[in-house]
Amino acid sequence: MSVTESSKRVVVAAPRGYCAGVDRAVVTVEKALDLYGPPVYVRKQIVHNKHVVEDLEQRGAIFVEELDEVPVGATVVFSAHGVSPAVHAEAKERSLKTIDATCPLVTKVHHEAKRFAAEDKQILLIGHAGHEEVEGTMGEAPERTTLVQSPSDVDDLEIPEGTNVAWLSQTTLSVDETMETVSRLRQKFPLLMDPPSDDICYATQNRQLAVKQIASAGCDLMIVVGSQNSSNSVRLVEVALEAGAKASYRVDNASEINDAWLDGVETVGVTSGASVPDDLVQGVLHYLESKGYPAAVEERLTEETLQFALPPELRKDLRNAVKH
Repeated sequence: MSVTESSKRVVVAAPRGYCAGVDRAVVTVEKALDLYGPPVYVRKQIVHNKHVVEDLEQRGAIFVEELDEVPVGATVVFSAHGVSPAVHAEAKERSLKTIDATCPLVTKVHHEAKRFAAEDKQILLIGHAGHEEVEGTMGEAPERTTLVQSPSDVDDLEIPEGTNVAWLSQTTLSVDETMETVSRLRQKFPLLMDPPSDDICYATQNRQLAVKQIASAGCDLMIVVGSQNSSNSVRLVEVALEAGAKASYRVDNASEINDAWLDGVETVGVTSGASVPDDLVQGVLHYLESKGYPAAVEERLTEETLQFALPPELRKDLRNAVKH
């Protein structure tokens, strides 16, 4: 099928890219490097984006998998995805100076887990095994938490009759799939307790809704900018296909676009996950222009104005530095 220049269009989603929690986490590492000087250690990737991690490494951040790789007494930042109480305890044992950059929306889920456990409830945590956020949340009440990865897992759950059951979820999941899982859980456990408010974060929901809006309006190809280990980016690819996009792919940057994807494609949608700097999106838009597509039109679903204060440990040291 031939596509004329005049029929081509590119629609870029808004909101896209950095959310308040990611922005806070990245700025936390940058300010820590400025204030304390390198090296500043970071447990796990501060956010799930390889370009952000590489940029911070060049500035002097050292990313480690576990705290035993951090010298005793050094400064370590906890990533936006949160950590379990066991990690906090280990940091204290090693006399590490900790700065907790956990997203406040993840911290909220941790508080809910502690409260449900204190109320003698069994927690069904909807999320992906091995994801740092899930490991951190499960660590709040490991003996009371069961992981549910998909709606199909519900049938295999074996929980004694009469057990008080509540659900929580990872913050970066597909809204639709999570609600399907909750529906299946409620069929099995009619007295299932809900969290006080939705756990899936506002930014994840907004990015999914913006993609649905574009994908459902005759989108031939949706390009999602984001890293492979970014849960919310991977979900955006799935959401686009479910909403009607004919094809959808995830790329870390424009260099990963396959020219064959553009064959016969009139309308291209572009978005990015919540941990993606916008210059990577602009790179994709410039690439599309070099292939004969017009400048992108932005389709805005909503404005995001939420901002989170920096971690209190860092704010205190920044204030003291100003005084001296």
